[in-house]
Order: sequence, then C-alpha cells, then structure tokens
Amino acid sequence: MNPNKALWEKGDFTQIAQTMRQSGDELVAKLGITEGMRVIDLGCGDGTTALPEALRGAHVLGIDIAHNLVEAGKRRAAAAGLANCTFQEGDACHLSDVADHSADLVVSIFGAMFAPKPFDVAKEMVRVTKPGGKIVMGNWIPGDPTLVAQILRISSAYTPPPPEGFVSPMTWGVESNVLERFGQAGIPPQRIACDKDTFTFVAPFAPSEFVRLFQNFYGPTMNAFEAAERNGKAAELERELTELFISQNKAATPDSTLIPAAYLRVTVSC
Repeated sequence: MNPNKALWEKGDFTQIAQTMRQSGDELVAKLGITEGMRVIDLGCGDGTTALPEALRGAHVLGIDIAHNLVEAGKRRAAAAGLANCTFQEGDACHLSDVADHSADLVVSIFGAMFAPKPFDVAKEMVRVTKPGGKIVMGNWIPGDPTLVAQILRISSAYTPPPPEGFVSPMTWGVESNVLERFGQAGIPPQRIACDKDTFTFVAPFAPSEFVRLFQNFYGPTMNAFEAAERNGKAAELERELTELFISQNKAATPDSTLIPAAYLRVTVSC
C-alpha cells in the first residue's frame, strides 16, 4: 500500500477534525467564494473546509487519499443535504481523474502538504486551476512554537529516522520552498503571497483528553507512540505532549480546550 495512504487511514482523523470546524468555517469565509464557483478541496479529510465551501454555493469536489475520510465526508455532505459537495479518493501528487483548468479555486488546508512529492503537488494544483483562478494552501510551519509544529517535533524524537529521500511535509511551511515549487510549475513569485495566520483547535474537554485523541486517532502520533512503546518510553512521550497541550491552552477553564496554532497561508494567482 502507498505509505501515505496507510498513514492517513491508520487512525480516524475525523476525531481531530471535529475540533477544527470553527476555524475551517472562518477560513472559508475569507476565500471570496461565490455561487456556482468550481472548487477542488485537496486533502479534504471529512470536509472541514469542503462543506463550508458548498454551503456558500460552490460546486465542491473533495479529494483525499484516505478511503475512510472520503466515506466520512460523503456521510457529512449527505446529512447536510449538500448535493453540490462530492468526495472521491485521489493522490495530490497525481490527480489522474481531474481535467486541466477545471477549478476556479483549489483549496488545501493541512492536506496536500503531507503528500510525498511536493513539486508534483504544486504542478498538479496549477494544472487543474483555471487561468485567473486561485490556489489557497494552509501549511504548518517548521520550528514554530505553537501546537502542531511542536507535536510533530516531539513525536519525531521518538520515531525511527525517515527513509532516504523523504521530504518533510513541514518544508511547505517555508516561503522559499513555496516559491520554488510553484515557480517550477510556472508561477512567478509576484503571483504568490505567503502570510502567517492562525488556526484554533476548540474542544469541550481538557487538554489531557485532547492528547489521547492524537494518541489514538492521528497517524503520525500513533506511530510515535508505537515506537515509544517498543523502547519503553510511551509514558515519557505522553507526559511531554500533555505538558505541551496544557501550556498552550487558552481556554477559560482547565476542563476545555482552546489552542491556537500558527500556519502559513499561501495564495497563488494562476
């Protein structure tokens, strides 16, 4: 199996996604979506941004590599009565079922950044976007002191080194890499904007319980705990992550969670 597919089918990212709905909706509200617009949501998960896009009248195609997340997205769209929001399996490195210049807007929020071939991803996103259309990516930032970059930093310390040739998804959070990748896809730098933005995780339970969601349902953290368990360090990893989540929590009470995380918002004008 494709290792990236295996990673994202391993857990159940819908459990994490439920804490991301509010920020997903707020982000979509800024995208200028109009009735009838054609949107491709790449690495869509179960539709955290795809459903809000459809609710604003767009015709949305959500594409994700994970079968379980595609099926979850279909269920959410059906429950919301959104016939204009469809989901299918696909690989951001090779969008074989998507025609050239078929989207007014391509959106990928913490999705396509995890695909293993970033130059192919940029090329494919440009290919499927209409001239005059836009691409919007949300990418976590390496070394950032906020939540997600720190989760991945801590987790990586407990896992074996990646295979030779592995390109970290976090490299999408570096502006020079973004410019190079889209540059090779034919987009000049003056048509690429990179801005730091914030995505907030909101949950009606304590940060320690939020850690357990990542431990049980988020593929990269699940792998870290499995490796830590083999080395007798699972308790140490859990303690590190719990301390991180508690320290970053901005909620008014300790039995709820409100954690902002910085990311790089990339806007490409095609």
